[in-house]
Amino acid sequence: MEKFTTLTSISAPLDRANVDTDAIIPKQFLKSIKRSGFGPNLFDEWRYLDHGEVGMDNTKRPLNTDFVLNKAQYQGAKILLARENFGCGSSREHAPWALEGYGFKVIIAPSFADIFYNNCFKNGILPIVQDNSVMDKLFEFEGEITIDLESQSIHANGESYAFEVDAERKRRLINGLDDIGLTLQYADDIKSFETTYFKTYSWLN
Repeated sequence: MEKFTTLTSISAPLDRANVDTDAIIPKQFLKSIKRSGFGPNLFDEWRYLDHGEVGMDNTKRPLNTDFVLNKAQYQGAKILLARENFGCGSSREHAPWALEGYGFKVIIAPSFADIFYNNCFKNGILPIVQDNSVMDKLFEFEGEITIDLESQSIHANGESYAFEVDAERKRRLINGLDDIGLTLQYADDIKSFETTYFKTYSWLN
């Protein structure tokens, strides 16, 4: 998992509330258990005018030019702005996989569904909660936004906004530690335990 300290990027404004995980990555794309390859089908039913299926060549599909991610000014955005209850619905981890695969590193919204919120941290995405008054300002701003995880602050249009984040989750993002990376920090201790254990219980080896 990539380390996260600061990020400066334009933002893509998805001005919709209650965006569920089926909208983020529709169910027909859940056949794969790999963590990669979902980015092209992020918000599939909104990005394209036809019905998407696994294996389709997305470069040949008709685009919905009215959808925010298809507009030229938002290409390359790594920050997604959203409204209340983002990531509701089923608990599929494919949703943050798709967002990360597309290129989003930060999602800012007034509220998130709990399971989706937790899954974001596990997959290197920083979900930030801001109240509606701040969200309205961010939606109106069209320049670059800087996210500073160390100071837990958002900088946009000459203003700064603080945000809360759990200390352990912050540490893991800054150090690029997913669940596997966290475990590998103790690789020497694990190896030492295994050596001692199998000497004691040699019949298990």
